Amino acid sequence: MDISNIASMYSDAHATAANQAASSLQNKINGKDYQNASKEELMNACKEFEAYFVEQMYKAMIKTIPSESEKNGYNNMVDFYKDEMVQKISKETTEGTNNLGLAQMLYEQMCRNYGINITEANT
Repeated sequence: MDISNIASMYSDAHATAANQAASSLQNKINGKDYQNASKEELMNACKEFEAYFVEQMYKAMIKTIPSESEKNGYNNMVDFYKDEMVQKISKETTEGTNNLGLAQMLYEQMCRNYGINITEANT
């Protein structure tokens, strides 16, 4: 099998995975009425958004690093696994105690928008 075919396959899989992640998040937001959501559902949605935001930020930062020209198809495979790593690091970044706080701000705003008392929602 030609290496360019393998590289193309991984490139397609990488693009599909990225599109699925964005679509999944969009579907959760569009397909869910958060007015009757529990505090856990609200916070989970906010954490997912924060993780996606951080992932996009990391990917943009990686693009600023100069790379060698593509000499072979292996770079596409490396990109695929690099994106997997970025997704995991993004998730870990938002789960830690030193997260950005974006999820908490979104959560508080959603509580205000849906008329949920924030102090009651946190208990």
